[in-house]
Amino acid sequence: MVKTVYINRISAYLPHEPVDNELMELRLGVVGDKPSRARKLVLRSNGIKQRYYAIDPETGLPSMSNAQLSAHAIRGLCDDNFVLDDIDCLVASSSQPDQVMPNHAVMVHGELGNPPCEVVATAGICLCGITALKYAWMSVALGESQNAIACGSEVASNLMRASNFTAEYDSRLEQLEKRPEIAFEKDFLRWMLSDGAGAVLLQNQPNTRGLSLRIDWIDILSFADQMPACMYAGADYVDDELVGWSRFSAEQRDQQSLMAVKQNVKLLNDNIVKYTVVEALKKIMAKRSLSVDAIEYFLPHYSSEFFRKPLEQGLAEVNLVIPQERWFTNLTSKGNTGSASIFIILEELFNAQRLAVGERILCYIPESGRFSSAFMHLTVV
Repeated sequence: MVKTVYINRISAYLPHEPVDNELMELRLGVVGDKPSRARKLVLRSNGIKQRYYAIDPETGLPSMSNAQLSAHAIRGLCDDNFVLDDIDCLVASSSQPDQVMPNHAVMVHGELGNPPCEVVATAGICLCGITALKYAWMSVALGESQNAIACGSEVASNLMRASNFTAEYDSRLEQLEKRPEIAFEKDFLRWMLSDGAGAVLLQNQPNTRGLSLRIDWIDILSFADQMPACMYAGADYVDDELVGWSRFSAEQRDQQSLMAVKQNVKLLNDNIVKYTVVEALKKIMAKRSLSVDAIEYFLPHYSSEFFRKPLEQGLAEVNLVIPQERWFTNLTSKGNTGSASIFIILEELFNAQRLAVGERILCYIPESGRFSSAFMHLTVV
């Protein structure tokens, strides 16, 4: 028999003090000794006022690994009634793990040091956090585990620090003298992404005291059959084909900043709402009962305030016009933390003592990697 599953605790971890818009280039470093000309333009569009980096503010060096960041968030779930030794299933995700092998989740397990348990990693970009949560949910729902922890974490700053672009800058010095900045699709994301981790504890019984979030359903859809890659790292396009890093020489990887995260901004703007909102909801609403009156909170993970209006228009296209006063997001204060974002948004809402029994929450998580989308429905109990 399938069991009902509840989110009983949510934890978020954001490293160091918040970094405002004027400090961020100092913290990440200046490429080629020339301040970015894209920074102010991008920041004006995305609306982010502050974010967090796992960078020591004194030395400018990385201060913790991605696995350590995840472990911090997971420890925040523990108290006298639940300790690390109790974990049955651990599912961890990140778009940018510390290494290619072994997987991110076993490295998190090693950091935690809890006894042997099932450990699973999910891969992707923004969506890997919700796929981790779905695996954890299914494990508890099927009775395979009494409890499960799902975690999403990002240390995007590792790939955004100026030192990662030195080889490309030096190799293209003559060209860059005429256009003195790295390619926009790389520079753009230096001002969009930030670091953080979030985790949830799932159990087959609700909290005996206080509120819980019942997971009603999680739907995830990929549109890769229709769309090319839009956001990528460790690869580049060659003759309209996305070619992976292993087919480039070490010199090419350096000179092209191949490991940097890149995004086709035009492809993103033209298609993100069409596929991740409109087309996704058409399929979901054909099998799920969704109405505006039955949604008290809408939690969208979007990368930029630029997409707020297009998202509203996309919802209107499928007759799901959720009033803006029901939207809850902390993008401007916590930054865009990729796979960790939905956990960090949920954590703030859940722990703010704003929720009431019976309220329903709809979460939206898009991914521009090759255009995927997830919607999750929760009920406060």
